Formats: sequence, C-alpha cells, structure tokens
Amino acid sequence: MTDSQSQISDSSSVHRILDASINRAGEGIRVVEDVVRMALQDLHLSQKLKQLRHDLTQAVSAISLTHRIAARDTVGDVGCTVQTETEYQRTSLSDSMGAMPDSGMVRANLSRTQQALRTIEEFSKLIDVDIAKRVEQIRYRSYTLEKAVLATLVSSQTFESSAVYVLINGCGIESGDSAALSNLVQNMIDEKVDLIQLRDKSLTDKQMVTAGRLIADATRDSQTRFIMNDRADLAVAANADGVHLGQDDIRVADARRIVGTAGIIGVSTHSIEQAQQAVIDGANYIGVGPVFPSQTKSFKSHVGVELIRQVAKDIKLPAFAIGGIHLENIETITDAGLNRVAVSGAIVRTNDPSAAVRKLKNKLIHVN
Repeated sequence: MTDSQSQISDSSSVHRILDASINRAGEGIRVVEDVVRMALQDLHLSQKLKQLRHDLTQAVSAISLTHRIAARDTVGDVGCTVQTETEYQRTSLSDSMGAMPDSGMVRANLSRTQQALRTIEEFSKLIDVDIAKRVEQIRYRSYTLEKAVLATLVSSQTFESSAVYVLINGCGIESGDSAALSNLVQNMIDEKVDLIQLRDKSLTDKQMVTAGRLIADATRDSQTRFIMNDRADLAVAANADGVHLGQDDIRVADARRIVGTAGIIGVSTHSIEQAQQAVIDGANYIGVGPVFPSQTKSFKSHVGVELIRQVAKDIKLPAFAIGGIHLENIETITDAGLNRVAVSGAIVRTNDPSAAVRKLKNKLIHVN
C-alpha cells in the first residue's frame, strides 16, 4: 500500500469512528433529554440538555458530513454483533439511592454519551484540534449535568412524600434545660413531620451541637430528618442528617466535602437564577422565599408567589416554600404549584404545636 493509499484508509477509518461516536453521543443525550422532559417534566434541565446537544452539533459541524456518511459501514461493523448481558436490561428510568447500577436508563445513556464524547475528542485531534477542545468542554459539562439530573431524580424519590418542614430554635437549651426542646421535637416526630431544622442565631456553637445531638438522637429511628442550619461542620458534630445553606454560606461543593456523599444539602433561593444554580450545584432540595413577611425572621424583601409559580413550572428538584406561611395563606402556595412548605411560627408559636401540624397537614391534603 502506498503512502497515499494509507492516508486515504486512515482518513476513512477516522471519519467512520467519528460518525459512529457523534451519532452515539447525540442519541444518548436525546434519551436523557426525553426522560427529563417528558417523565420528570423539568423545564430547566431539559433546556440544559437540549443546549448540550445543540452545542455538540455545532462543535462537530466542521467535520464533513459527506465524508462521515461515505465512511459509514453499519452492515460491516463487527461491533453490531457484540452484545453484553446488561445491554438490554433497564430496570428503571433513574437509579436507586444506593449503588446506581448501570441498568438505570438515565445512568446508562449518560455513560454512553460521555464515552462517545471522549472518542470524538481524541479522533477529532487528527482533523482539527479546535474541535477537540470544544468537545472536551462539552464532555465536562455533561458530567455536571449528570450530577444535576441524577440528584434531581434521586431527591424526587427521597422527598416524594415530604410536605412539612418545621424550623425550630433551641427552646431555652442555653439555660441548661432541655425539656422544652425534647417535648417539641417528640411532638414533631409523633406527628410525622418530614424535616426539622435547628436554626438559632443566639446559641453558641457548643449549645447548637448540644441541641443538635438531642434532636439527632430523638429522630434517629423515625421518619423525621434533622437538618442543621448554615453550618456543615456543626451538622457533622451533631450527627444531623444534613445542612441547610443560605446564599452567603459556603458552596454546596464545600458543604459536600464536610457532610459527605450521604448528607442532605438544602439551599435557600430568592430568585429563579439561584434556584437553577442550586440544581446544577447538586443540592438535594431548595427553599424558595421568603414568600410573605415572617414573625420569626425579618427580610428586606419578599419574593411573593410569582417565584413560587416559576420554580414549580421550571424545576422538579424538591422545593419548599418558606416565609410567613400559615393555614390562612397556604392555599396561595399550592395554587402556585408547590405542595411542600417550611414553617416556623405557624407551629412553634402556638399553644399546641402537635395540633398545628395536624391542621397544616389536613390543609395540604385538602388543597391537593
């Protein structure tokens, strides 16, 4: 074979490999996009996946489609007859909280996409290094989207039945008396409150850990999860299930290093951009608000129900409306599309917190 013939053969092989991988990557993205769009109905992530697919098309447009098709040989592809046991096994659209097996449709197709992108990146270097650089960035973005999509799917399962989130303070634990806090927490557990958050700016770190450990011990064998406000380090020290971050607190990624991969991370959001960023960052849930003026915390401004409506429309990561919510205005929240609420004064400032929780749950059931 002459050098010229060898070059032609190499070019044909390269275009054949690129053609198969470009098709494979696009197909993989499209499968995940369809799950997110039609099963999860998440507008935000659907748009991100569609943009990724579009950007891939643009990045490889400099690779001649004419040459790709000319080099295509599906009939002669020896790989068409190579199959594995798991290739046709799909147990679910998503994956469980545990090992995330490759049989999950989303996981399998994201892996398929990333492997194809790597192949495109490598072989396009033989044609145009700028194509390789653009595809490399698309591959990195696919990893971030994988995290966001899987976090949303898993969190949607984890918090599927969660509706009531109660924020409490130390209940006088700074004086050394834990009875009031113990009684309140036990009432919340008995009424099957989904999450309890300890939020008390007046307590020292030591007092927060003391109160937190009391709550953690009480909730350990219950369906109620315990979340520490703001401080990931105190969450770990108190054996909390997770931490809730404000916009001025550490990043989700930094909190994840502290609370670990099994820890729950929530994020307060006050705009649609912040809510969308929390999804991309891999938060397990978001708080949206403050919706109304609150008796327990003062805010410079309130987002009102319009942000609630927008989050409900665009985002399927579990979202809790927060800020001045009580029995008389909860229907405004559910009418806007959210069926999860975080409350404080509506529960803890009543004479009978247990009865208040029951009334709130009944109201949610009624309006749903």
